[in-house]
Amino acid sequence: MGASGSGLRAYIGSFTLAGGAGITVADVDDGTGALRIRNSTDAVVNPSYLVLAPGGRVLYAVSETEDGAAAALDVTQDPPALLGEPVPVRGAGPTHLALAGGRLLTANYGSGSVSALAVLADGRLGEPVAVSRHEGSGPDPERQEGPHAHAVAPDPSGGWLLAVDLGIDAVQVYALPGPRPHHEVRLRPGSGPRHLAFHPRGDRVYVINELDPTITACRWDAASGVLEPLGETPLVPEGTDVECYPAEAVVSGDGRFVWAATRGHDSIATLALDAPGDRMELVTTTSCGGHWPRDLTLDPSGRRLYVSNERSGDVTWFDVDPSTGVPRRGGSVPAPAASCVVFG
Repeated sequence: MGASGSGLRAYIGSFTLAGGAGITVADVDDGTGALRIRNSTDAVVNPSYLVLAPGGRVLYAVSETEDGAAAALDVTQDPPALLGEPVPVRGAGPTHLALAGGRLLTANYGSGSVSALAVLADGRLGEPVAVSRHEGSGPDPERQEGPHAHAVAPDPSGGWLLAVDLGIDAVQVYALPGPRPHHEVRLRPGSGPRHLAFHPRGDRVYVINELDPTITACRWDAASGVLEPLGETPLVPEGTDVECYPAEAVVSGDGRFVWAATRGHDSIATLALDAPGDRMELVTTTSCGGHWPRDLTLDPSGRRLYVSNERSGDVTWFDVDPSTGVPRRGGSVPAPAASCVVFG
């Protein structure tokens, strides 16, 4: 429910330095999925990724700038209001964040590091309590000259944090609380892993690769904190001749489908999973409804997908066919430099 109790809300992040409004609040029509813009705030510079705290009263945002910061906002205010000033993360270009182990974790792309910030009792952020920098490089001299942490995701058990690093073709596993370095799994050189999504069972992970349009299925053992790659599946049809940069993947609540957004090809791939979740097949690709789909989100009902089309400046939603998994466009709203959508 929205902060006022009136219904589901959507919070749209965007790049203010590229003309975005900052954080935009929209009401969600339960029947159609349509978004109706309420208001916005530019209190945070480049709030490119957002996460809502349990209870839905505090929203956290990265400030994706060279200096790098994170901010807490009170969403019971309309528009949301800052809870204290943004806090430096002691890392450059934070692109993603997550709540885990009682802390706010950020993936800092520019510095190739993960920061852990204290979360105070009232939801405000304290100073970083730990910063862990990754090491290494990859074969792409322009994109992989050093580490580039791009996403952080707690596992469903709550005992681990997985950090995806595009620059070193690796997923770093941290123990929680902490985070404390535990295990590293290297993926195919030059694949450029960007984000990941868990199977609803919690024992499989799907890593989306930005530098090659593929997705990697992995086995996840929460008892030992070990990730094991199983195989890759393409996200675009064979013979595609445009440069493709996959961005995000989500898994259906019943574990039958994976959807992935790919920039350049400007598509949503629908992939069918086998029962164990080890293998997937590309069923089809669907136009994302705009240009440069940076983020893909499943709404809480699991019936709709929302795409943040960064360069065309819109959020487009799709109704998902429950039998085939194929999305069908429902509508869109303008959202300049859109980068993510979260619901609460």
